Amino acid sequence: MPATPDHHHYQNPLHQSSFASLGRSILSIGRDQVHAMEGNFNDQDQELESFQKQVAERFHDLASAGPDDLLSIAWIRRLLDVFLCCQEEFRAILFNCKGAVGRPPLDRMIVDFFERCVKALDICNAVRDGIGQIRQWQKHMEIVGCALDANRQRTLGEGQFRRAKKALTDLAIGMLDERDASSVLAQRNRSFSRNNTGRDQRHVGHFRSLSWSVSRSWSAARQLHAIGNNLVAPRNNEIAATNGLAVSVFTMNSVLLFVMWALVAAIPCQDRGLQAHLSIPRHFPWAAPILSLHERIVEESKKRDRKNSIGLLKEIHQIERCARRLTELADSVQFPLTEERELDVKQGVQELEQVCDVMKEGLDPLERQVREVFHRIVRSRTEGLDSLGKPNYSE
Repeated sequence: MPATPDHHHYQNPLHQSSFASLGRSILSIGRDQVHAMEGNFNDQDQELESFQKQVAERFHDLASAGPDDLLSIAWIRRLLDVFLCCQEEFRAILFNCKGAVGRPPLDRMIVDFFERCVKALDICNAVRDGIGQIRQWQKHMEIVGCALDANRQRTLGEGQFRRAKKALTDLAIGMLDERDASSVLAQRNRSFSRNNTGRDQRHVGHFRSLSWSVSRSWSAARQLHAIGNNLVAPRNNEIAATNGLAVSVFTMNSVLLFVMWALVAAIPCQDRGLQAHLSIPRHFPWAAPILSLHERIVEESKKRDRKNSIGLLKEIHQIERCARRLTELADSVQFPLTEERELDVKQGVQELEQVCDVMKEGLDPLERQVREVFHRIVRSRTEGLDSLGKPNYSE
C-alpha cells in the first residue's frame, strides 16, 4: 500500500503562500490603524497647541494698547473680535473631538462651561442696555453742542445757555447711579437756580425704566462671581484623562470670564463690581497678557477721577470731562460774553463734538458685536449640549 501522507505535517505550498499573504495583510492593516490613530492624536495635539498659541497672541496684541487706547470703544471692539475668534476655534475643537466630550471628566467640564455661558448671556443683555444709556447721554450732548455752537447761533445769549444748562442737568442725572441721583439733584438745582426737584425726581425713575431691561435685583457683580466660581486650572490627571482637552476648556472659561469682566468694567451695568478674581497660573502662554490687562484696568478704576464713574470706557471719561467744563462755564457766565469766555465755550463745544463723532461711528458697530457674541454663545451652547445628549434648558 502506498504510504498515506501525514495530514498533520503536510502543508500545501499554495495554502502556505495564502496564509503568509493573509498574515502580512493583517499586520499591514494593524500598522495602518496605529499610524492613523497616531496621526489623529498628532492632529489633535497640534490643534490644541495652536489654540493656546492663538489665544496668547491675540491677548498680547490687546495688551500692547497704550493708555490712550485702553478701554476705548475701538479697544472694546477689538476685545470682542478676539472673543469671537477664540470661541469659534474652541467650537471647532469640540466638534473635532465629539467622541471625547461625552466621556468623564470632560463631559462635566463642558457642561460647567455652558452654564457659565448662560450667565454671560445676561451680561451681554445688560451691556446692550448700557450702550443704549450712553446713546441717551449722546443726545443730551448734541443739544448742548447745538445750543452753544457759535457757528450756528448769531449770538450766545441767556436763551442758549438756559437750553444748554437743561441738557447738562439731564446728562448729569443720567450719568449717576439711581441711589446717588437724589443727593446730587439738589446741588444741580441750586446751581442752575431752578426749583423743579419733583419733576427731576420723576425723571430719574423714568430714565432708569427706559434704560434697564434687567430686573431691579439683578447684579453684574454677582453674575461675574458666578462665572468665576470654582474656576480652577485642571489637574495633571484631568489633563491626561482628556488628552489635553481640559486645558482648552479652562482656557475658554478664563477668556469668557475676563471678557465679561472687562465689558462690565467699561460699560454702565446695574450693580457693577470689579472684584472678580482671576485665578490663572502663569505657566499658561496667555496668562501674562490677560493678568496684565486685568491689573491695568483695576488701576484705572482706582484713579481719583474714575473712582465714582458709571463706566471706565474712555469716551465716558471724556463726556464727564466735557460736561464738567461746560457746566462750570455755564454757571459762571456773565452777559454779554467777553471774547475770552466765548473762546472757552467754543473750545469746550469742539471737544464735546469730537466725542460725539467717535460715539456716532462706534456705538452701533459695538452693539452689533455684543449681539453677535450673544448669538454665537447661544449657538455654540446648543450644539455642545446636543452632542452631549443634554437638554438645552436656559436659566
